[in-house]
Amino acid sequence: PVVRLEVDDNMPAEVLALLQSQLHLENDDVYLVHGLLRRADLFALADINLPHLKYDPYTPATPTRLAGISSKGRPSEVFNAIRQGDLLAHHPYHSFQSSTQLFVEAAARDPQVLAIKQTIYRTSDNSPIIAALIEAAGRGKQVAVLVEVKARFDEAKNVEWARKLEEAGCHVAYGLVGLKTHCKVSLAIRQEEDGLRAYYHVGTGNYNAKTSSVYTDLGLFSCNAEIGADLMDLFNYLTGYSYQVDYRKLLVAPVNMRQRFIELIDQEIGHALSGSEGRIVAKMNGLEDPMIVRKLYEASQAGVSIDLIVRGNCRLRPGIPGVSDNIRVLSIIGRNLEHSRIFYFANNGAPLYYIGSADWMRRNLSSRVETAIPIEDPRIQEYMWLILHSSLNDYR
Repeated sequence: PVVRLEVDDNMPAEVLALLQSQLHLENDDVYLVHGLLRRADLFALADINLPHLKYDPYTPATPTRLAGISSKGRPSEVFNAIRQGDLLAHHPYHSFQSSTQLFVEAAARDPQVLAIKQTIYRTSDNSPIIAALIEAAGRGKQVAVLVEVKARFDEAKNVEWARKLEEAGCHVAYGLVGLKTHCKVSLAIRQEEDGLRAYYHVGTGNYNAKTSSVYTDLGLFSCNAEIGADLMDLFNYLTGYSYQVDYRKLLVAPVNMRQRFIELIDQEIGHALSGSEGRIVAKMNGLEDPMIVRKLYEASQAGVSIDLIVRGNCRLRPGIPGVSDNIRVLSIIGRNLEHSRIFYFANNGAPLYYIGSADWMRRNLSSRVETAIPIEDPRIQEYMWLILHSSLNDYR
């Protein structure tokens, strides 16, 4: 049955009455819309061949240490590169194919990789990530995939992916009751001379080759032992083998993420009250978690300087005298959809950076499994600050 009817607000009353009668709708089921209906149809305009009205095309780069590496010929070189130090991919400026996709394909093909653990929230049609996981299972590796079948608009597609993965021999889990699994994690367990080592990718965006070309997202490749152990615990949590009450370095919602962010804001409040600089910069898609909003107001009143780069909904009101004087909120609208989440805390001169899958929204922090990972490499921290600084000074 029809549950909602959207019509132009200039529709003649007799036509609307006919529609309601034929569709068995009450007045409360009808929504009058001023302006265009089905704005998604405007995407067709982008297909018109008028290159002078479009952005110039560009070719995304490959992270320097991954340049020239092929997962078909020398998959072990991917892990050699990561072992030299943390690597960051910044999509769409870095190629998804020669970074994130390369990592999963290398894990599937490297004979020293024994197991792969992967989350899937949204992925593309003919997904190279799914293909690599199926290939890995065919090579005898232990492959565990957490497929979120409640991903809005992708439910049917994800059920089909889950079926194909199971048929290929992958162990497929569907997450925890009452929680959506929204985190973006790929974990490869590799046999090396000194024992098993965990290599991983933790990102802000989906494992989707299509959207990676138009969404700005970040992904960290590393083999840090503590975070690797945290990610193993996370997958045990997701597959029901254990319940983690805390993690070493990883922030995980709904376990410890909101509380840790509140502690970090409190830390900046303490610095400001003691006469040092209190400073917070956060970039996200939405901000509406009541506890976080109240804590940010408290921080502003304590003298903490706060910049928020929020693409979508924002419940916080900046610039209210005596409440949020020290808070500025910006939105960036440009060529790409700003999807990355970055969190910066000045920490009295020893800055703390996190990237992750969660916005400061109630649903992310309470009703979803999310991850945020610390950025500890000074070179990558500098790059994080460059992104934030550029966003705060975008005066196009």
